[in-house]
Amino acid sequence: MAWIYLILAGLTEIGWPLGMKIAQTSSTKWPGIMMAVVFMVVSGVLLWMAQKHIPIGTAYAVWTGIGAAGTFLVGILVFGDTSSLLRYVGILLIIAGVAVLKLAH
Repeated sequence: MAWIYLILAGLTEIGWPLGMKIAQTSSTKWPGIMMAVVFMVVSGVLLWMAQKHIPIGTAYAVWTGIGAAGTFLVGILVFGDTSSLLRYVGILLIIAGVAVLKLAH
């Protein structure tokens, strides 16, 4: 169950940078900030729950890895952020690192 909490924590970690991006325009400033705060709290609570059974270093690396890779993809798919082969290789290396941490646990 701890790994499920950790995966959910990583996925909700994507929500707060998304909220901050949404908050960049004046018409959606406060909804975006509120979205970011809610996702931060949910993500933090899920990480806390996961850390009851997963070492802190592993949990944090997986949490941030999922958040970084997910935010990267949202940026490209939703906001038209630039992409290149090298950027995709970087994200694949993050995902590979997360996979190694899971396998080594």
